[in-house]
Amino acid sequence: MNASELIDIDGHFELTDQQLDFYRTNEFIKLKNVLSPETLTHYKEEIWGKTLELNTNILPMDERDTYSRAFIQVINLWRYSRKVTEFVMGKRLAAIATELMGVGGVRLYHDQALFKEQTGGFTPWHADQQYWPLTTDKTITTWIPLQAVTLEMAPLSFAAGSHTDKRFRNLAISDDSEQVIQTAMNKHDVNYTPFDLGEVSFHSGWMYHRAPANSSGQMRGIFTIIYMDKDMTLKAPENSNQVRDRNDYCPGIEVGAICNSRLNPLIYSQGI
Repeated sequence: MNASELIDIDGHFELTDQQLDFYRTNEFIKLKNVLSPETLTHYKEEIWGKTLELNTNILPMDERDTYSRAFIQVINLWRYSRKVTEFVMGKRLAAIATELMGVGGVRLYHDQALFKEQTGGFTPWHADQQYWPLTTDKTITTWIPLQAVTLEMAPLSFAAGSHTDKRFRNLAISDDSEQVIQTAMNKHDVNYTPFDLGEVSFHSGWMYHRAPANSSGQMRGIFTIIYMDKDMTLKAPENSNQVRDRNDYCPGIEVGAICNSRLNPLIYSQGI
């Protein structure tokens, strides 16, 4: 088998009943060997290069706020590269997301590159869905390392069971969210482990997660894809972050309508 035959973004990944039960109880899961080394090598250079090309977070580290120190962030990279589009529209990850959530299929909400620099700071505790003007919690993010991630490179950590805690859902990612949520997360079993090459994680919109500072001396390259139920509808935004997200990621969609704008293509549907 040659290298090109090992590049697989559409093939089926078999989830076990135990894995499905784990996700539906905890609303996060880490899965090994989802993407082959050859697949990651094939797409890594394009994702890495486009992220650095489009990055606008260029202030010296000591002049940035906590959010800007946490990572270089480039959103909807798929709009700038055919090769990244090919990766984002892959059915392998989308089918896993569909099965974990128990829905009929998924649309793209958006993608984002999250590169933590050699001296990048910590990512505060937060839940993503605080930003999203979406009517249900049928959302999921896949966190895809472009290299193996050691503990020194700041892998993502998850507070098991925290998705049921509604006390902090009005907190955007900030120093305040870190301080306030950290105390509450102490009662949860926090999963903080390295990622092997080809290992990816999935977490729901209300799963609280964070990452420490990068102490490895090398850039940590992560690509994420955020999926939503293919029948997801837009709700009236409840905060300024949701107003911005509505305009940026669901342009032209009216409240109550399915989020099927030009930026929300259907990626996977069961039976098709």
